[in-house]
Amino acid sequence: MRSDPATQDSPEPLLTRVAAGNSEAVRTCLARYGGLVYALARRYESGGGDVEDAVQEVFVDLWKSAARFDPAIAGEATFVAMIARRRLIDRRRARDRRPAGERGPELAAQVDPGALPDVHAEAAQAARALDALQPDQRRVLVLACQGMSHSEIAGETGLALGTVKSHARRGLAAIRDALSDVPKETP
Repeated sequence: MRSDPATQDSPEPLLTRVAAGNSEAVRTCLARYGGLVYALARRYESGGGDVEDAVQEVFVDLWKSAARFDPAIAGEATFVAMIARRRLIDRRRARDRRPAGERGPELAAQVDPGALPDVHAEAAQAARALDALQPDQRRVLVLACQGMSHSEIAGETGLALGTVKSHARRGLAAIRDALSDVPKETP
């Protein structure tokens, strides 16, 4: 029976080799800690989350954080479980902050039918302007309208903070331009 050299004991810890970019160490890490991460993800994602996506996010985060591993502080399994727990808690918090569905295109349908005609027309125009935005710009503005800060939006969407700010500024400018082009009806 042949043994895999990556699974053999090495003087260097597995996570140190993962941080160095050793592909065999990454495969070994997935094999060794996949069950642990999957079990944690099932527990934290029980509210309807996607377990496989959660596991993938944990391992990406683990790959990015592997250089911080210090065997003098904790064992590898403890470090992996800590990274997994933190990432899964972040996912749960993000999911809890998010409303049941992002409502943007339905903006015009939410206007009170008994409202003044010009208010309804402006709301419909605003909804069309929002729909005309690039998807990332629209998502940033919808999340901002839900009370999220730029930093929270960056964490939620995975976009860089500067990109979030640019999308918000450009999206608002595009909506403002679209609304300023609307001719006002005079009674």
